[in-house]
Amino acid sequence: MKKKFLIGKLSVNQRGFGFVAPDDGGNDIFVAAENLFGAMNGDRVKVRVFGKYNGRVEGHVVEILEHANKIIVGKLNKRGGTVTVTPDDKRITQKIMLPKFKGKFVANTKVVVEIIAWEPLRGQIVEILGKENAPGVEIRGILRSHGVEEDFPPDVQAEASRIEIEPSADEISRRIDRRNLKIVTIDGEDAKDLDDGVFAAELDGGFFLGVYIADVSHYVKKNSALDREAFERGTSIYPVDRVVPMLPRELSNGICSLNAGVDRLAMACEMKLNSSGQVVDYKIFPTVINVFRRLSYTQVDKFLDGDKILADCEDNLNVLKKIRELRKKIRDDRGSIDFNLSEMKILLNDAGKPIEITKRIQTPAESIIEECMLLANETVAEHTLRRKIPSLYRVHELPTPEKVTTLNQLLAHFSLHVATSAGRDLEPRDFQKILLKVKDLPAEKVITTYALRTMQQARYSPENLGHFGLAATFYTHFTSPIRRYPDLIVHRMLRASLESPQKLPTLAKSLEEISKQSSERERQAIDIERETLDLKAVEYMQQFVGQNFDGVIESVTNFGFFVELDNGVDGLVRAADLKNDYYAFVEREFALIGQSTGKSFHIGDNVRVKLISANMNLRQLTFELVSGVADKDLIAKI
Repeated sequence: MKKKFLIGKLSVNQRGFGFVAPDDGGNDIFVAAENLFGAMNGDRVKVRVFGKYNGRVEGHVVEILEHANKIIVGKLNKRGGTVTVTPDDKRITQKIMLPKFKGKFVANTKVVVEIIAWEPLRGQIVEILGKENAPGVEIRGILRSHGVEEDFPPDVQAEASRIEIEPSADEISRRIDRRNLKIVTIDGEDAKDLDDGVFAAELDGGFFLGVYIADVSHYVKKNSALDREAFERGTSIYPVDRVVPMLPRELSNGICSLNAGVDRLAMACEMKLNSSGQVVDYKIFPTVINVFRRLSYTQVDKFLDGDKILADCEDNLNVLKKIRELRKKIRDDRGSIDFNLSEMKILLNDAGKPIEITKRIQTPAESIIEECMLLANETVAEHTLRRKIPSLYRVHELPTPEKVTTLNQLLAHFSLHVATSAGRDLEPRDFQKILLKVKDLPAEKVITTYALRTMQQARYSPENLGHFGLAATFYTHFTSPIRRYPDLIVHRMLRASLESPQKLPTLAKSLEEISKQSSERERQAIDIERETLDLKAVEYMQQFVGQNFDGVIESVTNFGFFVELDNGVDGLVRAADLKNDYYAFVEREFALIGQSTGKSFHIGDNVRVKLISANMNLRQLTFELVSGVADKDLIAKI
């Protein structure tokens, strides 16, 4: 231990202890609950290092440098004459006193509290969300706990209301006109913000592919109220029951959405491909389009299965299908990693109650759009780099050696290994080979999930560092400027390069700040979406308490193991509840092993469990291991 004091961000576990991740990138420091001294989850703290705990460096908080939890969501409580708030976030163990509470007390009301003093913790109510478990209240609580407001500030909304509802004839006259092309949009049935349109045709010895993206940068000018708000939001957020858009609906669902049958301004990336699917020429330019048809994934999938209902789009769709197959092969050949993990989708009724959980698997229609967007993103990224246009890139760096070692420890239990030849760096195809070997095997989901966790987190950067997962030398985000701020910035830089190159150096100065902000907001959005899914998944599973399920052990810890069911939900089997032995966590084995019997529970093992608790407050399912093998008829249908 070279340093006695370290500074970093504190992460607190629900059981009270925490870890500080040092700013200098060193190993995490364990902090026992009694050594937090008032510090809360997310705070930036100074810690004094004084020893080791179970092989980890241990310390205690000596100073809170920056409080993270200035706004807290929780539930009203009253004891005697004192009204307090119990935080929803179980990592915040202190109750918040409300010294200025004067309203009518209603038990179990969810409120938003602004902290006004830290020792002791005191606050004031800034918003009443409603009765606990009332429709929409819990989701709004999750949004507010992350500092997310759904409504736009008055100046932003006013600016949006002044935006034209149709492109001006003057602006259209300055653009290359592509309204003659039978461009289609292909999205989910309920999509309202349509960013991208596509058109494809066969050429002699190759193909033409046009990707047309909403020209948001024409309407959202630098330093405008709209621009400042979009920068702060960074991205649209998709909780399970709503959309929190990055831009007001006048833009996201109106003038910037590529709705069928109306003129819309767009940025075009038109590419010529050879017979193998490689780009041999391209053009990037502002255009005006008029979408011929708004198609859904379901319609296109039916067409690809032989349904002729889309006969007026037949030529376009057939060529798009060919391009998809060629581009997919190119990416496979270069080693692009396809994790192929299904996503959990929760269907809600009109009252916001979950009625079904399904697995969302990518369809051929979605794959067509994905390949078109990936190719446009790669083409634009290479264009900006080759032309020395300052821009943002979507980067995905190599996994760390430590994480690869941990993955290999897991793979060893399945007689697998991520291996590289002597003298060369790790390549995407090394992971691709592993995923191909486990395809359709019982352990596929577990191994694929751990391989994904081994990856670095993708982020935005002004420097092109390549995209490891896609095995792409050049990659950016160009195709979704309605819902992602970095895409809007890429458009802004492209437009400046075409119309006013002298502005590029000034615009480039903010790229580092935009990269950092956008990456942080993206991670926040992912957290919010995951929390809302967990909430509704637990609510759905409440009806099955007491029933048995088949599942797979997806992770193991020192306090138990998590089991994933067929529908994608997971829950905890506590080690303390395992009978007839004391089970210890053996990290290298990814297992709990009985000290007397030697019986073990490894990642990837199939188990049968009973659901004994579905806790909405903790957003957690608790299972009990079922002994023996029950008849299939006794397994709950979910």
